[in-house]
Amino acid sequence: MPTATLTLTSADIAGDPVNVSQTSTCYKAGSGSEVLDQSTGLTKIILTTASAMTIIPSEHTLGSGLNAKVYIANNSTSPDEYITVKVYNQIIGKLYAGQWMFFPWTQLDANSDIIINASSAGKSMPIEYMLMHEGHAFA
Repeated sequence: MPTATLTLTSADIAGDPVNVSQTSTCYKAGSGSEVLDQSTGLTKIILTTASAMTIIPSEHTLGSGLNAKVYIANNSTSPDEYITVKVYNQIIGKLYAGQWMFFPWTQLDANSDIIINASSAGKSMPIEYMLMHEGHAFA
Protein backbone atom coordinates (compact mmCIF):
# COMPACT_ATOMS: atom_id res chain seq x y z
CA MET A 1 0.00 0.00 0.00
CA PRO A 2 1.66 3.26 -1.10
CA THR A 3 1.84 5.80 1.71
CA ALA A 4 3.76 9.01 2.28
CA THR A 5 4.75 10.26 5.72
CA LEU A 6 5.97 13.75 6.59
CA THR A 7 7.38 14.59 10.01
CA LEU A 8 8.32 18.18 10.87
CA THR A 9 10.02 18.86 14.19
CA SER A 10 11.61 22.14 15.21
CA ALA A 11 12.34 23.95 18.43
CA ASP A 12 12.83 27.35 16.76
CA ILE A 13 10.74 27.59 13.57
CA ALA A 14 7.95 29.39 15.44
CA GLY A 15 7.45 30.94 18.87
CA ASP A 16 6.64 27.51 20.28
CA PRO A 17 8.12 24.11 19.44
CA VAL A 18 6.58 22.41 16.39
CA ASN A 19 6.01 18.67 16.10
CA VAL A 20 3.79 17.59 13.19
CA SER A 21 3.50 14.15 11.63
CA GLN A 22 1.09 13.29 8.81
CA THR A 23 0.66 10.11 6.79
CA SER A 24 -1.25 9.94 3.53
CA THR A 25 -2.28 6.76 1.73
CA CYS A 26 -2.29 7.12 -2.05
CA TYR A 27 -5.80 6.19 -3.16
CA LYS A 28 -7.39 6.16 -6.60
CA ALA A 29 -9.57 9.17 -7.42
CA GLY A 30 -12.94 9.09 -5.66
CA SER A 31 -12.02 6.01 -3.63
CA GLY A 32 -11.35 5.69 0.05
CA SER A 33 -10.11 2.12 -0.23
CA GLU A 34 -8.55 1.40 -3.66
CA VAL A 35 -4.84 2.28 -3.57
CA LEU A 36 -2.76 3.48 -6.51
CA ASP A 37 -1.46 0.31 -8.11
CA GLN A 38 0.75 1.44 -11.00
CA SER A 39 4.16 3.08 -11.09
CA THR A 40 6.98 4.04 -13.41
CA GLY A 41 9.27 2.52 -10.80
CA LEU A 42 11.93 4.36 -8.83
CA THR A 43 14.39 5.90 -11.29
CA LYS A 44 17.87 6.99 -10.18
CA ILE A 45 19.96 9.31 -12.35
CA ILE A 46 23.14 11.38 -12.03
CA LEU A 47 22.85 14.95 -13.33
CA THR A 48 26.09 16.25 -14.82
CA THR A 49 24.72 19.19 -16.81
CA ALA A 50 22.65 22.28 -16.07
CA SER A 51 20.45 21.64 -19.14
CA ALA A 52 16.73 21.08 -18.66
CA MET A 53 15.73 17.42 -18.42
CA THR A 54 12.18 16.11 -18.74
CA ILE A 55 11.79 13.36 -16.16
CA ILE A 56 8.06 12.71 -16.57
CA PRO A 57 6.96 13.52 -20.12
CA SER A 58 3.54 14.29 -21.52
CA GLU A 59 3.40 10.74 -22.91
CA HIS A 60 2.09 9.74 -19.48
CA THR A 61 -1.36 11.04 -20.42
CA LEU A 62 -3.59 10.31 -17.47
CA GLY A 63 -7.25 9.76 -18.12
CA SER A 64 -9.62 12.52 -17.08
CA GLY A 65 -10.20 12.50 -13.33
CA LEU A 66 -7.47 9.96 -12.53
CA ASN A 67 -5.07 10.39 -9.64
CA ALA A 68 -1.27 10.44 -9.64
CA LYS A 69 1.51 11.34 -7.22
CA VAL A 70 5.08 12.40 -8.04
CA TYR A 71 8.13 11.85 -5.84
CA ILE A 72 11.42 13.67 -6.55
CA ALA A 73 14.54 13.70 -4.34
CA ASN A 74 17.91 15.46 -4.56
CA ASN A 75 20.28 12.97 -2.92
CA SER A 76 23.32 15.23 -3.22
CA THR A 77 25.35 15.88 -0.07
CA SER A 78 26.81 19.22 -1.27
CA PRO A 79 24.78 22.09 0.24
CA ASP A 80 25.28 24.32 -2.81
CA GLU A 81 23.75 21.80 -5.25
CA TYR A 82 20.07 22.13 -6.01
CA ILE A 83 17.60 21.30 -8.74
CA THR A 84 14.81 23.52 -9.99
CA VAL A 85 11.56 21.62 -10.53
CA LYS A 86 9.02 22.82 -13.12
CA VAL A 87 5.72 21.66 -14.52
CA TYR A 88 6.07 22.76 -18.15
CA ASN A 89 7.28 26.37 -17.76
CA GLN A 90 5.99 26.98 -14.21
CA ILE A 91 8.65 26.70 -11.49
CA ILE A 92 7.19 24.92 -8.48
CA GLY A 93 10.30 24.90 -6.32
CA LYS A 94 13.96 24.11 -5.69
CA LEU A 95 15.29 21.02 -3.96
CA TYR A 96 18.61 21.47 -2.20
CA ALA A 97 20.90 18.63 -1.11
CA GLY A 98 19.00 16.00 0.88
CA GLN A 99 15.57 17.48 0.15
CA TRP A 100 12.60 15.79 -1.52
CA MET A 101 9.09 16.59 -2.65
CA PHE A 102 5.87 14.64 -3.03
CA PHE A 103 2.93 16.19 -4.86
CA PRO A 104 -0.29 15.36 -6.73
CA TRP A 105 -0.20 15.58 -10.53
CA THR A 106 -2.96 15.55 -13.10
CA GLN A 107 -1.67 15.60 -16.64
CA LEU A 108 -4.48 16.54 -18.99
CA ASP A 109 -2.62 18.26 -21.83
CA ALA A 110 0.70 18.27 -23.66
CA ASN A 111 2.03 21.13 -21.52
CA SER A 112 2.42 19.21 -18.27
CA ASP A 113 5.92 17.72 -18.54
CA ILE A 114 7.81 17.58 -15.25
CA ILE A 115 11.23 19.10 -15.87
CA ILE A 116 14.31 19.53 -13.68
CA ASN A 117 17.42 21.70 -14.03
CA ALA A 118 20.62 21.26 -12.04
CA SER A 119 22.06 24.37 -10.38
CA SER A 120 25.34 24.08 -12.28
CA ALA A 121 27.11 21.93 -14.86
CA GLY A 122 30.03 19.64 -14.13
CA LYS A 123 28.56 18.22 -10.93
CA SER A 124 27.45 14.66 -10.24
CA MET A 125 24.10 15.16 -8.53
CA PRO A 126 22.20 11.95 -7.66
CA ILE A 127 18.48 12.40 -8.27
CA GLU A 128 15.63 9.92 -7.90
CA TYR A 129 12.00 10.15 -8.99
CA MET A 130 8.83 8.13 -9.43
CA LEU A 131 5.31 8.54 -10.81
CA MET A 132 2.63 6.54 -8.96
CA HIS A 133 -0.73 6.49 -10.73
CA GLU A 134 -3.95 4.62 -11.33
CA GLY A 135 -3.74 4.48 -15.09
CA HIS A 136 -2.54 6.21 -18.21
CA ALA A 137 -2.45 5.87 -21.96
CA PHE A 138 0.75 6.55 -23.84
CA ALA A 139 0.20 9.25 -26.47
